[in-house]
Amino acid sequence: MSPESDAGVTILGGGAVGICTALELVERGIPVRLIDRDAPGQGASSGNAGVISPFSVVPQSMPGVWKKAPGWLLDPLGPVAVRARHLPRFLPWALRFVLNGSEARARAVSAAMDGLTAGCVDLYRRHLEGTGHEGLVRDSCYVLAHRDPALASDRGLDAELRRMAGARVEVIGADALREMEPDLSPEFRAAVVVHGQARALSPGRLMAVLAEKLRALGGEVLQREVRALRPCAEGGWQIECEGETVHAARVVVSAGAWSARLLAPLGLRLPLEAERGYHVMFADPGVTLRNSVMDTDRKFVSSSMEGGLRAAGTAEFGGLDALPDPRRAETIAGLARQMVPGLGSAAVTTWSGVRPSFPDSLPVIGEMPGHPGLYGAFGHSHYGFMMAPRTGRIMADLLRGAGPNIDLSPYRADRFGSV
Repeated sequence: MSPESDAGVTILGGGAVGICTALELVERGIPVRLIDRDAPGQGASSGNAGVISPFSVVPQSMPGVWKKAPGWLLDPLGPVAVRARHLPRFLPWALRFVLNGSEARARAVSAAMDGLTAGCVDLYRRHLEGTGHEGLVRDSCYVLAHRDPALASDRGLDAELRRMAGARVEVIGADALREMEPDLSPEFRAAVVVHGQARALSPGRLMAVLAEKLRALGGEVLQREVRALRPCAEGGWQIECEGETVHAARVVVSAGAWSARLLAPLGLRLPLEAERGYHVMFADPGVTLRNSVMDTDRKFVSSSMEGGLRAAGTAEFGGLDALPDPRRAETIAGLARQMVPGLGSAAVTTWSGVRPSFPDSLPVIGEMPGHPGLYGAFGHSHYGFMMAPRTGRIMADLLRGAGPNIDLSPYRADRFGSV
């Protein structure tokens, strides 16, 4: 790709969103350069629970969440943690988060989420066609497991939002749950089951396969750390990388939790939090989960994958530069053994990475205000893995001058105020 080509696009960030955007562009004949510090797709996009759901349309901030949050924060085994040093910076974000928790706002956000998750299973399968690795995506249900049967309901707002997105949602009792997931602890006595989705048997390998497809189609992949992004006086952009400087006519910032830091010197101030998550992988577990299963009390998800059984979850707010807390992974490991007692003494490996989270559960998608040729596609929070294919298609339409068949106003960078 010619560095100065007006037809080409440089994407900063090689996670699921960046890779899917690059694939959509190169398939339309647009030259693409993808730059990431790590191997493509091997950061946060590889460490998730593997859920691929068109029906992940329930925002993080829902009516009543403000009542539950203090209990989560005070519980050492709880799903949310805030590091003390980060608290002053976190509080403004938290206030915005709580204000998004009205029913009217939750419905509006859910509709916008649906615009990004719809068709994600089929889109991943289309990307995998011809690679020889089509089996990495497997049909699955999402099993929301409850210890208290009274809490397993398909009548709440969350179930309604999923149904509006086209999901079939049902409640099952203890016997049906045992038949569906025989290795699950009997302390779970009911579940809400969301049908018609899929799961990745290895999110990291899925991303590696798609990155290799990108290369085979002519996309350029550079493994470099991006240190600065500056507009050029003659037009276009200068990308300062470790060891070299790259020029580009058009740039897509898709750098996950690092996106806001990269954009801040340009005067773009965005309320993006780095939300750390953890997973543990049990090798040779001797037990199997047939679907993606959430412990609804502890808010983590377990799934059988290549190489073992993975349990992933927690939301830890400590800032972009905070080091992982190994105790969080140890907590998940202990809870996973309670969830699936047959895990016993299976060997455990751990992983940690940061998600880019805005307080309204929606990403930034589109051209950045006041900066022609600079686009954003970041901030997908817990939903990046399933929103990536549709985001990539939207970005490809924008960059080739076609109007996407979707209202982009919910994803505008300036929805939080002046940037």
